[in-house]
Amino acid sequence: MNTTILQQPKRLLFGNGCAQRSAEEFIAAGRRRLFVVTGPHVAKATAPLVDSWRAAGLVVEVCSRVNREPDTALFLEVLAVARAFGPDGIVGLGGGSPLDTSKLVAALLDGRQDVKATFGIGNLQGRGTWLACVPTTAGSGAEVSPNAVLIDENLKKGVISPHLVADLAICDPDLTISSPPGVTASTGIDALVHCIEGFANKAAHPAVDLYALEGIRRIGRSIETAVREGTNREARADVMLGAIYGGLCLGPVNTAAVHALSAPLGGEYRVAHGVANSLLMPHVFRFNLPAMPERYAEVARALGVATAGSALATAEAGVARLTELSKACGVPQRLRDVNIPVADLPKCALAASKIQRLLKNNPREVTEADALALFRAAY
Repeated sequence: MNTTILQQPKRLLFGNGCAQRSAEEFIAAGRRRLFVVTGPHVAKATAPLVDSWRAAGLVVEVCSRVNREPDTALFLEVLAVARAFGPDGIVGLGGGSPLDTSKLVAALLDGRQDVKATFGIGNLQGRGTWLACVPTTAGSGAEVSPNAVLIDENLKKGVISPHLVADLAICDPDLTISSPPGVTASTGIDALVHCIEGFANKAAHPAVDLYALEGIRRIGRSIETAVREGTNREARADVMLGAIYGGLCLGPVNTAAVHALSAPLGGEYRVAHGVANSLLMPHVFRFNLPAMPERYAEVARALGVATAGSALATAEAGVARLTELSKACGVPQRLRDVNIPVADLPKCALAASKIQRLLKNNPREVTEADALALFRAAY
């Protein structure tokens, strides 16, 4: 059996209402001055929670500037505010964008490295500031992963390092209740793709398969309910736990061609990450089926699809089920629906073909010509 490395937060709380223990957790960790990285909508929705931290005696500075997927300029702006405050702890509060930003702020607060020098795998030299992640969406898995992504020169660039794994993750499904249906759908599909790509992957490992399949089961059975009935706490808990499992797949295995092809859509055209993944997943997975029919058949069964006459037939039914889920959740179905110019597809294919850190994991080789064909199929 090949070696894998599981990198997880030192402490993880999960359960409806567990955020009410957050001040207690911060104080137990010896923190007194917290710099909170979030966005304007989340800051408003979570104001009572942050007020409870102050009531417990903590000094809290809220930076609510992360109102989009972070680019290098926005990150540097937040980093400057953090340095002026002088925290002994960084708290990421929100979806994947604030969490990714908070992770990099905690890592680079001491000024030892320029952020551009950290892009890639293993280039981050360390992290000197304590870090907590408190997600308010169920999708990115950033709260438990060693990854962070920034947009630099219209390209999404990842920082992958064990130093980015949080000291504390507080995962309260109740905090996702304020997420609107569109956000719930796109982030949930993102988490589902994390799990599927973590399972149908050249680097797949039995220690990670457990997380991947359970994440597929939970998200597959509950995402429609979470989208349609936002206050359904059981569905919210199912999808958030599935998102955590997806995040736990990212470090040891990571994603593959769906995420590689979605990257230009987010970097150049600012298509929401989960939407981009949803647009591409049926086409990429169908392309991959001949390489791993048994694995994709297991994915289909985890989605609740009955076993058909062969592994390939079962797998194909699984891909059809994914399309049904995406439609039921109201996610756009074609690249043209999100205003991607057809003339730009070759440019997107070229950009995607360069993301070999993800493409190398894909069950089938994806050439630039393959990528273009997949974009055209999704158009």
